[in-house]
Amino acid sequence: MNYQKNIRITKAFRFEMAHALKGYDGLCRNIHGHTYELMVTVLGKPISDENSPKLGMVMDFGDLKKIVKEVIVDKHDHALVLYNKMPERLLSELNHNFERVVLKDYNPTSELMLLDFAEAIQKHLPENITLKHMLLRETTTSFAEWFDEG
Repeated sequence: MNYQKNIRITKAFRFEMAHALKGYDGLCRNIHGHTYELMVTVLGKPISDENSPKLGMVMDFGDLKKIVKEVIVDKHDHALVLYNKMPERLLSELNHNFERVVLKDYNPTSELMLLDFAEAIQKHLPENITLKHMLLRETTTSFAEWFDEG
């Protein structure tokens, strides 16, 4: 068996999150929620060490799950995510009344969240594993994708 070939593996995640888009000219300027689906694909070579409990795996799905859950899902699930340039009075009131208000330095569109998520996940992956693709589904008919450009 040739263990030197690259293989992609993908793990799927779901979380509930609310957001509002500052300055948007449609309904999404209002606070609303989605059931997000995040697909994370990594690339690597299967482990060839006969003594490894991970023999034949690119990466243990459980290890990938732990990383994504810790850096993305646990921080965003059942949270209200807003741009930190929303009116200060509004942000203060929301923070006072709700436990899970997450402020971002960008408008929380699916596109910008993917850029943020990619950066966060890449920092936690093992050295021999590369983040290659992510898909963030906001609704059943709308999603954004991120691809490794390297």
